[in-house]
Amino acid sequence: MNRTSSFIRPLVPRDPHEPHRVATPLELLTDLCFVVAVAQAATGLHHAISEGHAASGVGHFAMAFFAIWWTWLNFTWFTSAYDNDDGIARLLTIFQILGSLVLAAGIVRFFNDDALLIIVGYVIMRIALVIQWLRVSRNDPEHALTARRYALGIVLVQIGWIGFYFVPSAIYVPTFLVLVLCEFAVPIWSEKPGMTPWHPHHIAERYSLFFIIVLGETILSTTIAIQDAVDGEHPAAQVTYVVIGGILIVFSLWWLYFQRNAGEVIGGDNVSPFVWGFGHYFIFAAAAAIGAGLASRVDFWTHHGDGSALVTGAAVTVPVAVILAALWFIHIRLHDSSVRTLMPFSVAIVVVLGGTYTAVPELVAGLACAALLAVELVLTEGKSETV
Repeated sequence: MNRTSSFIRPLVPRDPHEPHRVATPLELLTDLCFVVAVAQAATGLHHAISEGHAASGVGHFAMAFFAIWWTWLNFTWFTSAYDNDDGIARLLTIFQILGSLVLAAGIVRFFNDDALLIIVGYVIMRIALVIQWLRVSRNDPEHALTARRYALGIVLVQIGWIGFYFVPSAIYVPTFLVLVLCEFAVPIWSEKPGMTPWHPHHIAERYSLFFIIVLGETILSTTIAIQDAVDGEHPAAQVTYVVIGGILIVFSLWWLYFQRNAGEVIGGDNVSPFVWGFGHYFIFAAAAAIGAGLASRVDFWTHHGDGSALVTGAAVTVPVAVILAALWFIHIRLHDSSVRTLMPFSVAIVVVLGGTYTAVPELVAGLACAALLAVELVLTEGKSETV
């Protein structure tokens, strides 16, 4: 009896004001498994750019990354509110991990227009989440209606994703966008009867940890590309530009993100958790795309790809500009929305995009990010002294 009660416990809400709430080992394991899918998506984008299929590659990358990010997001917010760490929750999390690995295995095929495996992995992960919400509907009367709405909404949208496999290529993208909007609508509709008790500092930590993991993937993909270049018969000295630019970009983005603590603001009445949570798609996706762009620049300098100077340059500068814009709007603005923070980011974005037309776009982007970081450090230091 005791063994049963410890293996299966009521799935009741966690205290949203619980002190010292941190990510669990199982959450960290899940993140590491998700990064396998992120690596596959970034690799697919890198190859598409280097092979001269940038437009198609960007489209497939954006869709594949949505599947990765959305399932991770739903898992993260659910566990923030209802992680009881019983045996059933652990088994269902492992089931979700299995789905993430199936999804990762299908990403290469997805870049070749075969979405079957990626849809199967996606549905597996969503089934586990539906079971969890049904448990909540039984154990948490206050949020029972919210839980049932989640379960129903997820099931209906998953039926749509299964049908997506049979959609003609002519309406492929519009159908995908409609289904994405349906996915966004599920939590908005479900939370109307009552918001689930997520923990602001726990959510902020989970997002920051995933951001570090994605940046790590950027470093890994660039390192592999550089290794391949150095091992070649005629290593290009210009690869040094990629090394320096990549280091400046990654280090600056990391510092900019962690310069301010999101946990202090996202629980406020004037902050929409949906905007903050959903908006991180652009931060995470752009961070992963930067790695693919830097790797394509290595291919360009070593003449191992068909991508032009302009296209491979844009593969670095555009995602850097996107992540800077998203960082300000989603993160920095919540702490300080004044012109004094907006202007440096705006200038940096213009400089980064302008660097696309230079001989060393990766270096321009890196220097612009480093300069922005320096300005941000001065501004935050000055503000803290004023306060």
